Amino acid sequence: MTEKASTRYVIAGGGTAGWMSAAALSRFAPPGASITLVESDAIGTVGVGEATIPQIHLFNGALGIDEAEFLRETRGSFKLGIEFDGWRREGEAYMHAFGDIGRPLGLLPFQHYWLRAKQAGFAKPLQRYSLNELAARTMRMHRGKTTQGRELPYAYHFDAGLYAAFLRKFAEARGVRRVEGKIGAVEQAADSGDITGLTLESGELIEGDFFIDCTGFRGLLIEGALEAGFDDWSNFLPCNRAMAVPCEGGGDFTPYTKAIAREAGWQWRIPLQHRIGNGLVYCNDFLSDEEASETLLANLDGKRQADPRPIRFTTGKRRAHWKNNCLAVGLSAGFMEPMESTSIHMIQSAISRFMAVMPQAGGKAEQATKDWFNHQSTFEWERIRDFLVLHYTANEREGQPFWDHVRTMELPATLTAKLEQWKASGFIHREHEELFTEVGWFQVFAGQGVEAGGYNPIADAISEDDLRALLDETEMSLIEQVKPMPRHLDFLQNYVNGTARSEVPA
Repeated sequence: MTEKASTRYVIAGGGTAGWMSAAALSRFAPPGASITLVESDAIGTVGVGEATIPQIHLFNGALGIDEAEFLRETRGSFKLGIEFDGWRREGEAYMHAFGDIGRPLGLLPFQHYWLRAKQAGFAKPLQRYSLNELAARTMRMHRGKTTQGRELPYAYHFDAGLYAAFLRKFAEARGVRRVEGKIGAVEQAADSGDITGLTLESGELIEGDFFIDCTGFRGLLIEGALEAGFDDWSNFLPCNRAMAVPCEGGGDFTPYTKAIAREAGWQWRIPLQHRIGNGLVYCNDFLSDEEASETLLANLDGKRQADPRPIRFTTGKRRAHWKNNCLAVGLSAGFMEPMESTSIHMIQSAISRFMAVMPQAGGKAEQATKDWFNHQSTFEWERIRDFLVLHYTANEREGQPFWDHVRTMELPATLTAKLEQWKASGFIHREHEELFTEVGWFQVFAGQGVEAGGYNPIADAISEDDLRALLDETEMSLIEQVKPMPRHLDFLQNYVNGTARSEVPA
């Protein structure tokens, strides 16, 4: 019996992307595979991706991570959604909450019944029909089934640096070798252009069969060596700067992220156990770095714990995420601003997609496989881009140059189609497996004040009395499920200490 050849995986760069990749490979790569991660303590990571979406349960669960331990180690908290404060108009806020809104009836989703009731003048704001938002607004949290058997979908806020350290410990315990050093050169085969190794500044050569580029915005392998190309989306998402700073805890310990519109951009607020993560996203055509720093520091909940850190970026993506024997993961693949907490998800998604078509021994893959991967990546990135653009274009902050500009930008054709469908009849179509569901689009359309001109006439099949009863019963049912839930802070403290109950008391 002949011994099967194995694959030497080399991950260039650490941070969240590098150690998520290493952890996944250490868990799922075939026996005999070797995994080496090269990083330098002298090179910092962006490390501001502290908010996630519920899909992270799939990643952590696949690794077999204990949730309470994970929250302890990363100083994490729970997240039920994202509040958008001032994105439509100053003084108005709405939430993109996880989970369902209302409940469907017959052939139609809830949105059409709500639109009919809104047209008739008796629909309440969407938050009254969202389990997650009702819990979030009252600062409550629980895991498991509610008193009426509903699930409360949730994600996390966590310290990205601590998450990388947590996954490093996981990966190294499973055989991943970490090499300290800066990459000085990328070695390539003369005939194919495939990467053959990384030469460190120390002179050490790290050879491999397949390479994962986690070198951040530089894209040292995918762009520097392989010249994959870059699709610049600044015409759709013009923000190109961020200023980030942590501060001491203060204010409400919210089980949700806040995205707060400012005069020339927006500010994130992410509560952790030990601090609050803050940042301002802006475009330097409308706001200087000095003004951005002043704006951010003037709007903190507590004393700042560091000086504001500037981050420069260009929104867009590599034209190919997988080229030759190299896969770009994280910021090396591209960047879209974090208003919907998609950055860590895009790392997870790339890893999951790669695992589905993992190359054979030696790291070789057919071009058709790479083409499929890149096509799927492009689709995912473009549909997320459209969702982010919607938040900007549907604003009524008139008289503010930045918001006037983003309100009148040219839109992607795919977003224009969604807008036209909604405005005509309240119809929302989730294309294939795009990340954001009909419920997500519904919440942003309604929250940003994008009016639907009508609704599906099937919604007229029930009487007005029955429609009122549907809305009232839905609201009261959700309120009753939220009432016994514990406060977010109490639940979190009990849970990480091993004393929280998984069920809400009857």
